[in-house]
Parts: sequence; C-alpha cells; structure tokens
Amino acid sequence: MTALKNKAFFKILSLLIIFSLFTACSPQLSTVEPLPSMTHTSSTEASTPTSTHTPESTGTPEPTITSEPLSLFLPELLPSGIIDSELPIAYKRSYHSNTLWFGHESQAPQGEILHTTDWIYALAAPFPTIIDDLSSEDFQVLWFGGWDWQDFLSSSNISIATISEDELQQLRSDLLEILPFKILYVPETIAGIMRNMWGYPDETLVKIVETIPDPDTLWEENAWAIIPFDDLDPKLKIISIDGTSPLFKDFQASGYPLNMQYQLIKEQRLTTSLNAQDIESIISAIQTTNRDPDKMTTLVMTGVTALVRATAYRMEINGVTYPGEEIADWLREADITHISNEVSFYEDCPFPDPHNRMLFFCSSPDYIELFEYVGADVIELTGNHNNDALYVYGEDVVPFTLNLYDHYDMMTYGGGRNLGEAQSPAIMTHNGNQIAFIGCNAPGPVFAWATDEGGGAAPCGDYQWMTEKIKQLRQEGILPIATLQYYEDYYNYPESHHIRDFGLLAEAGAVIVNGSQAHRPKGMAFENGAFIDYGLGNLFFDQMGVTIDDENIQQTSWEVIQRHTIYEGRLLSTELLTAMLQDYAQPRPMTDRERTVFLEELFSASGWISR
Repeated sequence: MTALKNKAFFKILSLLIIFSLFTACSPQLSTVEPLPSMTHTSSTEASTPTSTHTPESTGTPEPTITSEPLSLFLPELLPSGIIDSELPIAYKRSYHSNTLWFGHESQAPQGEILHTTDWIYALAAPFPTIIDDLSSEDFQVLWFGGWDWQDFLSSSNISIATISEDELQQLRSDLLEILPFKILYVPETIAGIMRNMWGYPDETLVKIVETIPDPDTLWEENAWAIIPFDDLDPKLKIISIDGTSPLFKDFQASGYPLNMQYQLIKEQRLTTSLNAQDIESIISAIQTTNRDPDKMTTLVMTGVTALVRATAYRMEINGVTYPGEEIADWLREADITHISNEVSFYEDCPFPDPHNRMLFFCSSPDYIELFEYVGADVIELTGNHNNDALYVYGEDVVPFTLNLYDHYDMMTYGGGRNLGEAQSPAIMTHNGNQIAFIGCNAPGPVFAWATDEGGGAAPCGDYQWMTEKIKQLRQEGILPIATLQYYEDYYNYPESHHIRDFGLLAEAGAVIVNGSQAHRPKGMAFENGAFIDYGLGNLFFDQMGVTIDDENIQQTSWEVIQRHTIYEGRLLSTELLTAMLQDYAQPRPMTDRERTVFLEELFSASGWISR
C-alpha cells in the first residue's frame, strides 16, 4: 500500500499545486434579523435541498391576482448594507402578486428590471500568502473537492477494489495537509446562491457562517474567506480570479464569479399601478454597489530613488525614461504615485560616472522627465543627499529643486526651503479620501537637515512634533502616511530600534509607516491598526548587489512597490508588487519563481509563516 499511496499522493499533489488548491463545504441556511423600521408581515421557511447538483428552488410560487396593497418581497438573507435606509413600503418574506420583488438575479421572476445592484465579494487569505491568482474553472472544480477519486484511480490504472475506504480517506486527509489553508469561510448570505449556481460543495473545508471571523482568527486558523469588498482588511491578501481582482482600477463586475447581482423586479402580472415617485423612493433605499469607483483611491508607494552613477549613465545612453519602461503601468495607473527621491537637481551637475565611489550626489534637471513619465504625484524629500551640492560645490540647490517640482505640479513633503516647510504634511484629496504624507530624516548628516533659515530634510528628532501632527490629522479625518529616512543596514529584518520608532508613528495614528532608507527590502508588521514596512528596497538606484563584510548581497536588486487601496476614508487593502533590477537602472516585474523566493524571505523576516 505504501507504493500505491505515494503514487497517488504525488500525482494529486501536482494537481493541487497547479490549482493552488482550496475546497468548500455544504452551507446551513439561517435567518437574519429584520431590517429596521419596516413592517414585517410574514415569512417562509427555506426549502430543503434534494440533490447535490440541482439548483435550489427560489421559493417563488406562481403569483395570483389579488387586490392587496403594494408591498416588496425580500429574501431572508441579504448582504449587510445593501438596504441602508427606511423603506417607504411594507416588505414580506412570501411572494405573491401586487408585490415588487428584490433578490439575487438567479431567482428573479419574469418582469421589468427596475434597479440592479452589484454586490462585490473577494477571495481573501492571510497576508503572508504566496498564491496570487486562481482560475474560475479551478474555483468551481475545487468547490466540489478538487478531484474525482474514481476517475483519478482509473486514469492511474489502479483498481478501486484494492483500496479500502479508510485508506482512501487517509490519503485524502494527508493531501489536505498540504493545502495553503485549512478552512474556507463563506457568508450565509451568499452560500445558497453559490450552491444554486454550482451545486453542493465539498463538506471538508467550507464553513458557512453568519459572520466572517476577524483577520487575526483567519491567520491563526490558516483560513481563507469570501468577504464583501467594503469589509476587506489590510491584514488580508486578495486572491484574484482569472487575473481579475476588485482591487484593480480596470475591474469589470460583469463575468467576475464573486459578483452577486441583485435586482428589483416589477413582476409582469403586477396589477397595482406604480408611480415614478414611489419607485424612486424605493430605489433610493437600495444601494447600487458596495464597490463604488468614485469612493476609491489607489496609492502606489516606492523605495529609494537616486538618479546618479550607473543609473544616470544608462539614462544618458538609453534615454531619460529608460528606468521606468518595464514598470511604468504599475506606477501610472495609480491615482496617487509616490517617489522618494534622495538627490536634488543641479543645473551644473557633472556627467554621470558609473564607477564613481564618492557618496556625494546630484542629478541633472532633465531627469525629472522620468518622474513625469511614470506619473509621479508626490515626492518625498527625506533623503540624506538633498544638500550634497551645497556641501561639495557650495551651491544651495534645494530651492531650485523645489521650484522644478512645483513647475511639474508634483507635491513635496519631508523636506523644504526651511524647517517649517519641511515639517508640513502634503495633504491630498481624491474621491473624498483625504490623505496626508509626512516624513523625516533620522540619521542626518546634519548638513542634510533643514533649519529655520535653510532648506533640507525635516529632522526626526524625538518624533514628538511628528506624532503630534499625526494625531491632529487623524482627528480631522485625514489618513496620515508616515515615511522615514532611517538608519541604513543590509539586513532583511527590523532591529529593535526600527520596531520602537516606527511603532511610535503607528501608535500616533499613521495608517501606513514606511522606511524609505532601505537598499535591501526588510520585513513588515501590522501594529496599532497600521501597515508597517521597515524598508521597501530600491526603486531607481544602481545597486545590483553590494559586498558587506566580505558577503555579497544580491537582494539589493529586489524591490517592493506597494499598491494600497483606500475606500470611504480607510485603508482597505495593501498589495505587494515585486520587481527585479536589471542593467543597473531598470526594474522589471519578477518572474513567478523569483516572486515566490522573495516573498518567502520577506515573510520570514517579518516573523510570519508563508502560506
């Protein structure tokens, strides 16, 4: 039996890996509390399922002609928030004539569609999950358990008569141990709909629940969940389906398997006359969607940029936009794109020397074309090279640099023409979301810091001024994003002083705290409701690798680009885009294998277990 078991195990294991496996289970229907401030006239019990793959009855009998007052049919289970105000009409749980109908499209009666609601759900996993995407075909196959044992054994020339039921179940149990999750939670509001569309799921892994467990519980249980879009949490990673995620700006609800479409129907034999005012008042009480693009902001944040040495040389040879050509779409499509540029522009900056070992830098003003090309909106000025031209050439180029950014309508923060300006946050409003960027420089050098009379980066000091400002911004309903030019090292994990100082800003109310100093990407954390990244690594900088204490560190060519989704005034989700530097200047998207190795290292450095 051992050889047979191994043969079956590895064949199914390969199938599981290809499918990024997860499975599901049979739901249990339950009732929900009535909607507030509405007349509840009657209710019916849910129908009992009779077949594994036969869609359930909608419980909508043929209507009969009646003269009862107009009312609205509502099913027992509706997503929270889909009806968010008092209905100007009585509602019923039983369907008959003289009743408007509202429910999922798969159960709709014949009639005129008066209103349609797209309620978007997402497949969510604990943040340190490697899998990025699942096909809709695999999604449905896995809904039923992922494989057919008899077909598998037959294709393997194994006689099912030689395997006992206990042995088969043990083999299946062994295989389930390698899945990237142990439970798939499905909200009861849509479990019946999914069962109608696909049939009854496998009972091993799926749990039908009234309330999805909180993200910490999902992490502890190594569980995945199907969650309404507007209930997402940054601690969870969204798994795209067929390469489509509701986090994407070009998302189309049509065809997305987790789009639950609800309709308000005027049944064709309805005898009661309707007027436009009545219909408008009913529709106004029903939400159109829980994913409104007009309430969403996509923010991309990046690590170290220094357009000097070999990077600048490649720009002179191949064109100024050369560094951004492979990842431009990631940066351009965001509503707000952040660049942390450590080096000031200087009109008389010498032609770049790719072999220059001197750590004093300047950049040609022509290079700002790269920032315009990738759609930069806000520039961080916390870098410790912003005053190098003053130190080396005696030229104060900070005012010139800031004027250049102003000319290109790029906001700046973390630095300025004087200390007051350097400490002032850059506040942006997009789709009703207010966001403030605030930053400082911890290590210096002293000549890089702004003073009351001179320009430069905002010194961090004891962080008191920064934490007070963050608290004030949060009280005003503005989301603070704090970035630090911190002490450099080439470890992938945070030291105790990173944890202490970044934690201060999270505790004050920052929703994102990023280290802008790291040349090698560092670990991450979730603390006090904030997403913390202790260092994103380089973006446009020539470090293909460095040698530290005789150790060759290649991870300086690994890069993190963060893509954050902000919705209705809160941070909804964070994605990690990963890139690999090539030719000393040009990052490109990582291959799947490179990305897996990189994420496993990052998650380990964060103290997390890769899923």
